[in-house]
Amino acid sequence: MSTIQNGFNAFAENIEKVIVGKRDAIELASIALLSRGHLLIEDAPGLGKTMLARSMAGSLALQYKRVQFTPDLLPSDITGVSIYNQKSGEFEFRPGPVFTNILLADEINRTTPRTQSSLLECMEESQVTTDGTSRRLPRVFMVIATQNPIELQGTYPLPEAQLDRFFMRIKIGYPSIDQEVSILEMQTKEHPIYSLAPVSTEEQVIAMQEAVKDVHIERPVKHYIASIVEATRKHPHVMLGASPRGSLGLMRASQAMAALRGMEYVEPSLIKQVAKPVLAHRIMVKPQSRLGGITSEKVLDDVLESVPVPV
Repeated sequence: MSTIQNGFNAFAENIEKVIVGKRDAIELASIALLSRGHLLIEDAPGLGKTMLARSMAGSLALQYKRVQFTPDLLPSDITGVSIYNQKSGEFEFRPGPVFTNILLADEINRTTPRTQSSLLECMEESQVTTDGTSRRLPRVFMVIATQNPIELQGTYPLPEAQLDRFFMRIKIGYPSIDQEVSILEMQTKEHPIYSLAPVSTEEQVIAMQEAVKDVHIERPVKHYIASIVEATRKHPHVMLGASPRGSLGLMRASQAMAALRGMEYVEPSLIKQVAKPVLAHRIMVKPQSRLGGITSEKVLDDVLESVPVPV
């Protein structure tokens, strides 16, 4: 696992040339990538959501495409469209921007549910079906979506089925004063994203994704994961708890975090560290509880405190 740890350190240090002082967010984004998952970044404008996606792609020599989600965006604008070729007399498929390694779905909640749903098959099955034909996406495929949780006018909230497809939901947060000064100094002449060089290849990413699956996880620890997820379904403030996809996500995330830290097996403490990014967006709190200030994060605090930790 030292190979993955060394690879992550080089990857994180490279991204920190662009994203200052956000090692935790970079680590969580790396965990999502190594787990073959998709990432939802929910935060205020100007905090580096787009830059995080761009710097990840640039650091890994991966193909990167961005789609600005707007109310008039159509599903075919993402997945592709068949166009009639007058010379051949046949329809030819023109791939959309989803045929890439890292797709940035910028402000995903600003497009209609119809267009949002065009990503469901891509995110779950890594393929696109148009005109009755299924086309595989690249082996390394990741959707990084952003949304602003503050400005709600003209937005379409993501449905639960869409949220459940995201492996993690993270926040970047505001920088400290010293970090903001460093940002100002870094960008005095030119943005560092333009001089970012790759530190890994697509083949190395695939190898690390496969190696993460070999991180050992004991049956009692798996039972601990299942107990946490089950507790979210039985919590008195919860209307809809996490699905089995949440259990799988929690297991994969803890394996990836163990690998990033050079560990050969999963400890319960790692599960607690990734529980909120993996599960919070999969939990629907009752409306009356939300009015009382109860959030999914508070529910998970209760769950993690109440579920016995395996010895």
